[in-house]
Amino acid sequence: MRLFRSARLLLLALLVCAIPAVSHAGIFISVSFGPPVLPVYVMPPCPQPNLIWTPGYWAYGDEGYYWVPGAWVPAPFVGGLWTPGYWGWRSGLYVYNPGYWGYHVGYYGGVNYGGGYLGIGFAGGEWRGGSFAYNTAVVHVNETVIHTTFVDRTIVERSTVANPNHVAYAGGPGGVQHTATAQEQVALHETHTPPTSFQQQHESTFKADKTSYAKVNGGHPPTLAVAKPLPVESHAAPAHAAPMTAGRTNGGNTGSIRPTPSTAPHTMVSTHPAPTGAQESHGAPPPSTPHYSAPPARNTEASRPAPAAHPAPKPAAKPKPEGHEK
Repeated sequence: MRLFRSARLLLLALLVCAIPAVSHAGIFISVSFGPPVLPVYVMPPCPQPNLIWTPGYWAYGDEGYYWVPGAWVPAPFVGGLWTPGYWGWRSGLYVYNPGYWGYHVGYYGGVNYGGGYLGIGFAGGEWRGGSFAYNTAVVHVNETVIHTTFVDRTIVERSTVANPNHVAYAGGPGGVQHTATAQEQVALHETHTPPTSFQQQHESTFKADKTSYAKVNGGHPPTLAVAKPLPVESHAAPAHAAPMTAGRTNGGNTGSIRPTPSTAPHTMVSTHPAPTGAQESHGAPPPSTPHYSAPPARNTEASRPAPAAHPAPKPAAKPKPEGHEK
């Protein structure tokens, strides 16, 4: 009898291990097997100004992984940039870290999604005042209606993380190995705004579409990207964001100009939990609670160095008697 009971427990344990481990705690999902490779596709041209490209990604539902097509999304506030979500390896599971809006592009595991999201930051453009300028070295735009463009191939080279196999996750066996940059660390602790309701609706639409699931399409979704942009949804601009400076910088993380207070409202902001996907294996930011308060003011008088001591002035030379000059 005892032997039979042990056999039943062993069989039950094996069945549990065979089922994908999905955790719905908060907004994080963990799965015991990784997502399929990223499909290669051509992004549709940007049809109108101030749209931000959000790349396609593999999400997970009750019937496995399904593809959420890439889409153009109106920025929810002036200066807003999108940080894509990513699957990361942690404690033997693949954990999904959702995307978010902010003033800087943060860490997304080094996963090369294309379309300007080449692993580090965003090489597809930058905000210049109240208008978004597109880097046509990597982004296609309708130039009959969009006149704010530039070409910068250097930032493309700096932002690219090699991913020849189009792996869709960071860390772990076979995953992308990318250590978070200093700028990605800074972006982690900023206040973030979650995906708009239209982005969430976009994901739900394809979650309900059976042809989007990898088990049906074999990893080749019929719809890879949508040409029609998602509707506009305005949000208050995040407070306490790190100052932005004009000009392009590494990965597009700080290449935007921060809106003036008149264009950056002061109302509620949504926060986003720290990413946890690939922390154990490739240098992602360590688990921590984001800090959103302004840094303490410095005591400039106390921190100012004491003035250097000056040597005492030398006594004036005595004048020579007249009539003895040489």
